[in-house]
Amino acid sequence: MVQLRNRFVVFLAAFLANFICHAQADTAFHTFRQPGMTNAQKLIASTGEDLMSGNNAAEAQTVISGYGELSYHYDTKYKNGTASLDRGVLFVGHQFNSRIAFFSELEVEDAKIEGGKLNGTIGFEQLYLKFSLNPRNYFVAGLFLPRIGIINENHLPVNYNGSERPMVEQLIIPATWRELGVGYYGQMSTAPITYSLAVINGVNASGFSHGKGIGGGRGEGQQVSVNNLALTASIQAYVGNFKFQISGYAGGTLPFAAYQADSLKAPKGLFAAPLYLGEMNAQYNSGGFYAKILGAYVALPMADEINALFANNTPSSMYGAYAEAGYNLLALTNNVKAADRQLIAFARYENLDVNNTIPKNGIIDGTLDQSHIVAGLNYLPLPNVVIKADARFTHTGPQNKALFFNPPPVMIPYQQDNIFINIGLGYSF
Repeated sequence: MVQLRNRFVVFLAAFLANFICHAQADTAFHTFRQPGMTNAQKLIASTGEDLMSGNNAAEAQTVISGYGELSYHYDTKYKNGTASLDRGVLFVGHQFNSRIAFFSELEVEDAKIEGGKLNGTIGFEQLYLKFSLNPRNYFVAGLFLPRIGIINENHLPVNYNGSERPMVEQLIIPATWRELGVGYYGQMSTAPITYSLAVINGVNASGFSHGKGIGGGRGEGQQVSVNNLALTASIQAYVGNFKFQISGYAGGTLPFAAYQADSLKAPKGLFAAPLYLGEMNAQYNSGGFYAKILGAYVALPMADEINALFANNTPSSMYGAYAEAGYNLLALTNNVKAADRQLIAFARYENLDVNNTIPKNGIIDGTLDQSHIVAGLNYLPLPNVVIKADARFTHTGPQNKALFFNPPPVMIPYQQDNIFINIGLGYSF
């Protein structure tokens, strides 16, 4: 495992070094949306959901669109199969004039909500107003997705490979991550560089769950506390066929008012018990070939205080990285009818540890030290419909029996190595 991880770190360093060399050799302006490429292949500057991003409306107009996906997963070790309508999303946007627009996405996860049962969720994935200063610079206010990682903003099922989103961007960067706040987005007029800066509500550490990273602490616009806040920022650069991004997050994790913090003898303030997240990624696209690489690191320097308050085994740090490459096999043909179709063969390697380091009052869990190899095919008969098939090979560390306080009399042995077979369908319009 250590040798495998070291090899991946060397590969990551070499890959980024190669990107930088190409970037220095080619400083020409890169068109954000390359003609002839479908959504799954583009190096995009704005998400596919921002259907009014051109800011060209002189009069009011309303846009309705949406996306959805369903999946089937089979666990080969435990001989267990599951299928679900993962999500269905309805987008409604309205352009009031050339300066002001409204965006909303209403999402239902796992098909339905039924009273008294925990399965499924319904809620707004986004709901915000956009105030444009000019076509390159604008503010957003409301519930929106911070620019962190690749998937968070760009999560349409036709825009990523595999029936599952990358594990790193599920557990380390909890996509889709939306919060209430105000954000500024800009693009330089003299260089292909975009940037963002946002103030949003902080996460709530009481929602952290062992093995799930920080995802349970997301506010998602529901009665969030503003006793703690967070700052996010990003910068993107387009150079030739490359796209680079660096993003960061810093915010408090304890939502207590001053009197509550004093009574609990807990840290207080807007950035109490801080959480720091740093992320960088690079993407390459040329013809039918693409490649991407991403690394992320999360630090919780006061995890011991969080554990003392909530007993949720919060780690002091976690990390994840992945590299992915693929090729559109239909690019090998000269068939004009196949121009809008894609058959993408891809492979992805991921390495992550959701409890990389733990505080003195934490308990190590070897199963959270994971590596995943995913390989499969994505077929797009047209740019907005995708059929997916892939296999995920998983390896983890051993279980820690200290985490089982009342183990059942008969417990199935934990499998450190496993294979999952996945099939998915997705659409956007």
